[in-house]
Amino acid sequence: MPHAAAEGGRLYYEETGEGYPIVFAHEFAADHREWEGQVRYFARQYRCITFAARGYPPSDVPLDTRLYEYDHQVEAIVAVMRHLAIAKAHVVGLSMGAYSAVHFGLRHPDLASALVVAGCGSGSPLSARERFRIESEAQAARFDAEGMERVAPDMAVGATRIQLHNKDRRGWDEFLRHLQQHSATGSALTMRNFQARRPSLQDFEPDLAKMEVPTLLICGDEDEPCLETNLFLKRTIPRCGLFVVPNTGHAVNLEEPAAFNEAMASFFAAAERGTWPRRDPRSKAATLLSMGKA
Repeated sequence: MPHAAAEGGRLYYEETGEGYPIVFAHEFAADHREWEGQVRYFARQYRCITFAARGYPPSDVPLDTRLYEYDHQVEAIVAVMRHLAIAKAHVVGLSMGAYSAVHFGLRHPDLASALVVAGCGSGSPLSARERFRIESEAQAARFDAEGMERVAPDMAVGATRIQLHNKDRRGWDEFLRHLQQHSATGSALTMRNFQARRPSLQDFEPDLAKMEVPTLLICGDEDEPCLETNLFLKRTIPRCGLFVVPNTGHAVNLEEPAAFNEAMASFFAAAERGTWPRRDPRSKAATLLSMGKA
């Protein structure tokens, strides 16, 4: 099995196709396998790299809690790129992976040619932060006490995941089966140290306002914990677009793979041509009835 060396352990990865590289970072409840619908589409023209985050077998599951903090998860993307001798790539992330993708753009703009930030922002609004922390700690305790086989079915029918169950039962069954195979220890460590303790994206507003990496936000309109943060990111990141997918929850790439892939393909083409725009300051309305001056 191919692994990239990273601090505290090895990261399992897969690569498919040839061409310009795309690196995919998965969400908390998924792993590298949930990008299959994107890999099959983009590997026809791109070199696609998926990897399992630290704590997700076949990657290692170290017990050092420090290694699960958000900054180490961001550097996991760098470790995979370094191992594969990739100088620059498009980076695609969902949820936990999207949070890492944003920070990758902030820390390593020289390595990022474009960012796709999907389903990002749970727990970021100030009003939600303490509740999110408490719920994350409780979820981690369930992983330790009950194991993934028992906890996964409850997670898979949550308010932002029931949409996949209703749209694509076969796809949902596969998602659940993969989730039940995750390491309870790795999931608990990730939940406690990444999810519960990561700073709000709103804490990074001054840095985000200066980030020049072309960015596409993708969010389902029923992914309610993420909607507010996506509007914040759209207003803050200068070269940023927001694509909202109707009647869709958190696992947007699994629920609506055609729309997700088409939006990314169009975005990558614009980023590669250098035509992805920076927002015109005149588009930020100062009043409800806003008029410009010809």
